Amino acid sequence: MDNAVFPRMHVSLYVSDLTATVNFYTAFFGQPAAKIRRGYAKYVLDKPSLIISFVENPGRVASNFGHLGFQVETVEELNQRLDVARAAGLVQREEVGTSCCYAKQDKFWVNDPDGVEWEVYYFHEDAEFNDPRYEAEYAQASNQCCIAPAAQAVPAEALTTAPMAFTLVDTGAECGPSCSPGGVCC
Repeated sequence: MDNAVFPRMHVSLYVSDLTATVNFYTAFFGQPAAKIRRGYAKYVLDKPSLIISFVENPGRVASNFGHLGFQVETVEELNQRLDVARAAGLVQREEVGTSCCYAKQDKFWVNDPDGVEWEVYYFHEDAEFNDPRYEAEYAQASNQCCIAPAAQAVPAEALTTAPMAFTLVDTGAECGPSCSPGGVCC
């Protein structure tokens, strides 16, 4: 393979109501779908380079999906996108100067008609901690799996920045019904 960089990412999500989904994403992405067929819609975004498709199949909508997101390049771009999302009535919450995922960020969140959460954020800098409210949410989430309890520190030797070179640490956390046998989360 000559080029290790993929030219465009593709995501496909199951949705319960294609019409509501198309209305939401047309407002959120600021452009119409590139293709709409019975039970199917596709958007092709140039920036970021993404193809996202939606397949109407209510029985396969996953409620345990994490979230998706876009990182913008400037605070000005974040504010422009926030203004558009506000005008469309899409914004669920806003966070400014928060430390989440060990990074200082400004962000806003929207939820699509099936509850898929999207984060639009500007990255300021790395942080050495998470905002205490996130730690509290993790500690209270008794049915969460694969999240180390806030009181349990991960040994320094288990942390590395080398790509795909990491040590798995047994947190002792019980996996919930969304995890496979043996404690591997989906």
